[in-house]
Amino acid sequence: MRDQMPVVAAVAVGGAIGACARYAVALALPTPAGGFPWATLVTNVSGCALMGMLMVAITELWVGHRLLRPLLGTGVLGGYTTFSTFAGDVDTLVAAGRPVPALVYLLTTPVAVLIATWTAASLTRRLVIRRTA
Repeated sequence: MRDQMPVVAAVAVGGAIGACARYAVALALPTPAGGFPWATLVTNVSGCALMGMLMVAITELWVGHRLLRPLLGTGVLGGYTTFSTFAGDVDTLVAAGRPVPALVYLLTTPVAVLIATWTAASLTRRLVIRRTA
């Protein structure tokens, strides 16, 4: 257990940073009552894109310090993205009598984050290959 403490600390520090960044996005893009949750969508799509870039960088470009992945991946990006808020936003839209935007949001978010992750990983991979070739 003692050897896991640095990993736990890295996740905790990264999570605090990511959660603060997510809060900043929410402040910059406030959602009015019953409004479409653009801040959550932007946060989740951008966070997943960054995760795609990070995973290519630390698995295909170079091997980072053993705490880099827990700090940046699990911590920062885990704290930044917010799929629990996504679920709550769907419920809030339905409760506000807006089932169509709720359904659109429910169906498009998973597709958007998968596309963002794949696209960012692919572009990062191409840039890395181009630079090293």
